[in-house]
Amino acid sequence: MIVVVTGMTGVDKKTYLRQVCRFAKQRGKDVHLCNIGDMMYAESPDIPPGKILDISMKRLSSLRRSVFKDAIAKAKTSENLIVNTHATFRWRHGLFPAVDFDQMRQLNADVYINVIDGVIAMHARLAEEHNIDHTLKDLIVWREEEIIGTEMLQKGVNEKAPFYCIARGNDSETVETFYKLVFQRDRKRAYLSFPMTHVSDIEQVRQRIDLFREHMKREFICFDPADLEESFLPNHARQAQQNGKNHIELPAIGKQVCLPLEQIQQIERDINSQIYARDFMLIDQADMIISLIPPMPDGRAAISSGVERELQHAHEGAKEVYVIWTASQQPSVFVTQTATKVFKDEDSAIKFFREKGYIK
Repeated sequence: MIVVVTGMTGVDKKTYLRQVCRFAKQRGKDVHLCNIGDMMYAESPDIPPGKILDISMKRLSSLRRSVFKDAIAKAKTSENLIVNTHATFRWRHGLFPAVDFDQMRQLNADVYINVIDGVIAMHARLAEEHNIDHTLKDLIVWREEEIIGTEMLQKGVNEKAPFYCIARGNDSETVETFYKLVFQRDRKRAYLSFPMTHVSDIEQVRQRIDLFREHMKREFICFDPADLEESFLPNHARQAQQNGKNHIELPAIGKQVCLPLEQIQQIERDINSQIYARDFMLIDQADMIISLIPPMPDGRAAISSGVERELQHAHEGAKEVYVIWTASQQPSVFVTQTATKVFKDEDSAIKFFREKGYIK
């Protein structure tokens, strides 16, 4: 199994993929990890750490092709290989490709996976570990370019090889998701749909949603929109501005991260448009959508316009649409007419999935 993994600088794919390899090892799978960046530095010890993108484009291309030859050779002798690279680079040279199609065809990967992360975490890592001048706008644009670049690479090399985008999120959960995507490809892939923004302050609803997410992730390969949550940033910025501040501090990667309000305001439109596009992309790469509609404290159904739109998109994409409607209020015709099946609770859904053979 050959897996090409892309993702922009700041995601820290190397640490993440080491966890994947350890997880696989514990389950009897030996996986060799080729970190293209490390291999390039090893081949050119004269280049100081963090300076490889400052060398000439000609030398950079030559160095990259040289180490990719080694990765291609390793693919011929390894049962399972992960090639950790980038699809694109954004640097002083501008935006440019980080791979060559002829070599990618020789590598002939079985799966392409693009790993993404939130701008807060990426900003924190870049500020701490890399000497890279950047704004939040730079990060959110590069993240989108890397997704599109990877998908174009997959389509240009081997359209039959699956392409997935997964958010790093909680490593202990998404490392298992990564493993299942690669080594348990017969499992059903499910997009998890549930209300988010308008129930974020209602503890009992959030607890119900968290239990649903945890339960489904035990049974399926799950794409979870909550693994990358940024929609709260603009509101936090507005509240801070009203209090006379020019920045906000939020937790990420075990530390408090300072974010300038001006930069958050610049990416508000990008955050909204990327949530819209990314959630639809995650639905498209799933076999089905499983949506939880929990009750509000007053008994009303906690259904949002976002959830309704996700259900409609899945229905129009010929996906199986399953709704777990736990509120006493009856679902509308716009839910029942697009759903493959509606359940009264999670146990009923799990029983159905087990009888259908989706859960083994």
